[in-house]
Amino acid sequence: MVVWFSFGYKPSIFATQATDRLSFDRYAEVFSPTFFATFQNTLWVGVVGTVLCFLIGLPVAYWMAVKAPPSRRGLLVALVMVPFWTNFLVRTLGWQVILSPDGWLSTALQGIGFEPLAILNTRGAVLLGVVYNYLPLMILPLFVAFDRVNGPLREASKDLGAGKWTTFFRITLPLAQPGIIAGVLLVFIPLMGDYITATVLGGAKGNMVGQLVASQFQTAQNWALGSAMAVVLIIVILATVAVGAAIVWLVTLPIRASHRLVIGAPATAPASASIHEEVAA
Repeated sequence: MVVWFSFGYKPSIFATQATDRLSFDRYAEVFSPTFFATFQNTLWVGVVGTVLCFLIGLPVAYWMAVKAPPSRRGLLVALVMVPFWTNFLVRTLGWQVILSPDGWLSTALQGIGFEPLAILNTRGAVLLGVVYNYLPLMILPLFVAFDRVNGPLREASKDLGAGKWTTFFRITLPLAQPGIIAGVLLVFIPLMGDYITATVLGGAKGNMVGQLVASQFQTAQNWALGSAMAVVLIIVILATVAVGAAIVWLVTLPIRASHRLVIGAPATAPASASIHEEVAA
């Protein structure tokens, strides 16, 4: 229905859409310089926000699954989920209060000689908000993935002489790949369509496509243009995920090729084989 509406138009002030005359005019409007800049900003926030969530969530999830005492892991998972006990909008409004130039954080910084905060209504504020709101969606699947990695494999790697970093990058991290993929998708896809964070924290400098789509449906009552924006946003998300998957496939191709060689190697493999190859064999 959204795709069908995207080929229509807004017939009058009091009507939302009409499809008696189909065209690509709404898509031409979407690719105007103003809207295109918003798409670029949305893609930037989506990619950078997902990367930051991964870089922050990875060590947290690893510590929870491997280093923390087993008796406390349930409590740690509950603490990660605590933000979800509060409404998404309320959590975002909380950051608006914190980042306000008259807020308590700005006042505290001014008390030690800093300038008032000027981050609110910027792209940086939107990035901070989305990382905070979507970080648990990255931590939880990573925690499950690390928790399911077989402990004896890490022990075997250490027995063969591998250090902690070698074991992590060549044993633990590859085995946790399904959790990494799930976490990236769970964060990136809803983040790209988020409009609450951009509306509350971004202002004019932090516009995102989800905000434009919502405004076309709710305020401008131009369902045709809003549908065209939504369709383009879906295409951008699918294209970005496809490009990311292709990059990961190309990067991991040498590793997968070495695994196939090790699995098909004879039993008299040289003793100088790498630690990961011995464990895989």
